Amino acid sequence: MQLQVTNSPFNEEQVELLNRLLPTLTQTQQIWLGGYISAMTLQGAAAVSAAAPAVFTAPSASTAAAGGTVEPAISREVTVLFGSQTGNCQRLASSLSGKLKEQGFEITVSAMNSFKPNTLKKVENLLILVSTHGEGEPPDNARSFHEFLNSKRAPRLEHLRFSVLALGDTSYEFFCQTGKDFDQKLEELGGQRLSPRVDCDLDYDEQVAAWMEQVITALNGAGSAPAIAEEAVLAAEHAESLQSAYSRNNPFQAEVLENLNLNGRGSDRETRHLELSLAGSNITFEPGDALGVYPENHPRLVDEIIAAMGWNSDERVPLNKKGEEGTLREALLRHYEITVLTKPLLEQAAKLSSAAGLHELLLPDRAPQLKEYIQGRDLLDLIQDFSPWDVPARSFVTILRKLPARLYSIASSYKANPEEVHFTVRAVRYESHGRERYGVCSVHCAERVQPGDTLPIYIQNNPNFKLPANPDVPVIMIGPGTGVAPFRSFLEEREEQGAAGKTWLFYGDRHFVTDFLYQTDWQRMLKDGVLTKLDVAFSRDTEEKVYVQHRLLEHSRELYAWLQEGAHIYVCGDEKHMAHDVHSALISVIQEEGGLSPEAAAAYLDNLQQEQRYQRDVY
Repeated sequence: MQLQVTNSPFNEEQVELLNRLLPTLTQTQQIWLGGYISAMTLQGAAAVSAAAPAVFTAPSASTAAAGGTVEPAISREVTVLFGSQTGNCQRLASSLSGKLKEQGFEITVSAMNSFKPNTLKKVENLLILVSTHGEGEPPDNARSFHEFLNSKRAPRLEHLRFSVLALGDTSYEFFCQTGKDFDQKLEELGGQRLSPRVDCDLDYDEQVAAWMEQVITALNGAGSAPAIAEEAVLAAEHAESLQSAYSRNNPFQAEVLENLNLNGRGSDRETRHLELSLAGSNITFEPGDALGVYPENHPRLVDEIIAAMGWNSDERVPLNKKGEEGTLREALLRHYEITVLTKPLLEQAAKLSSAAGLHELLLPDRAPQLKEYIQGRDLLDLIQDFSPWDVPARSFVTILRKLPARLYSIASSYKANPEEVHFTVRAVRYESHGRERYGVCSVHCAERVQPGDTLPIYIQNNPNFKLPANPDVPVIMIGPGTGVAPFRSFLEEREEQGAAGKTWLFYGDRHFVTDFLYQTDWQRMLKDGVLTKLDVAFSRDTEEKVYVQHRLLEHSRELYAWLQEGAHIYVCGDEKHMAHDVHSALISVIQEEGGLSPEAAAAYLDNLQQEQRYQRDVY
């Protein structure tokens, strides 16, 4: 959008300069500029504050709708709420809160499901940090608060100043949808933005720092916000591994000790069990944590992309935003994502291409066609479908997203296997649009990683998927396929603890003979009493397909008795189908055995979730 002299407060020369500058700014630069201008305004106002009382003037409706920055609140009380499935938002919320406390703010920090929503009408400054889960859904610990805000019980919030930080992944259709929902609803209820919402992709450090900078500036009116924000992000990074120098931005090169295929001969699946050495890293972890693995792209795909563009594989190109450089082949192999297409990527690519078809695909009325095109295609498809390209490699790689780490549930206990970490990964191979495709990390591990090689890794702490503090509490674990991995960690940990609490595992896969992952481990644990009960479901071994949710229903009476005894339930695996089916089965068990209505049974399960007795690690 171009500024016009007639509808702006700027003169003609200023308008020309702005119109040349604004289209070139990234989102991070725009946010920084907004915060900088806000700080200048606040410092100017501070010069007269000694002679005049502080007065808060609410912005106009148009300013609020545009996400404009408002003046800082007089109150020094700030409420920080987080909704997090894997712990990222929780760590960032904790770090931001710590920095605000150092400046004299009174901070309340809470998971959304632990916050009493009726007290919201008393809150004056609200900061929300939330991720988006699945297909645009709130994380488990944000569901109840999300439902409250969208219900008739939500109060008017004209007194509220707020800001939202949303974490997401641009490869998903509903990118940062939960953050967008909160931002829109709080505005509809009368709230005014302290600073605009920021939507973060997987490589979020710069955007998070810019958002924190603007929030702290708006709350504090001080000029030291940039350093404060940067420190807060670094503190969150440090929290990922308090005793180790290694983290998401500084992974440890872990030596591969074992790489085994867990499936039997004749299986149509390949599931790898990898054991890595942590020697010399000081890395530790707890059951329920995840392992972040930085993979390599498939060399064949890298070479095909370079050939299709007519580039030189040895040409020097940027490897990251820090200014480091390497060969083009190294960049595409280890540093940039090339297997996933996103709308932002296509928008950037269109700036480098004259292909009419690409520009047409990005028109507003072509959204369904764009969605269909992106699904199942990669960078080579984009290059081939919209050739010719006359773009230097140095320019092209800058539009690519950083190759993200893949997260895997840790399948071992650190106490049982000191200085080692185990994980489970199923190789993904399929055909799409006439070409064979690969899961980046899974096929890297299955085909090209051998004992003696190294993998760049880090620990992703997950405070929302943890064993009960009391080892005598019973636990029920539901994990079909590779979802069983964390329960190997759980049971190894309970064995090391000498835990007296009962344990019950529900496991499912396709065939008993070829697909029973970790079968010998479970059999030994049953024999030794570490595992109290094991129920399995092999869906392709019977005429009628049987899944883990069917086993839950078959054992409903005993399952409900365990719940009444205080058992904790854990679910790990596929979110789209399995997790929903298991959730429905649990409600049915509670309804039937407890003599409750469907609504009361659902409330019972919600209460278990709020008490952290029902935890899910689903993907």
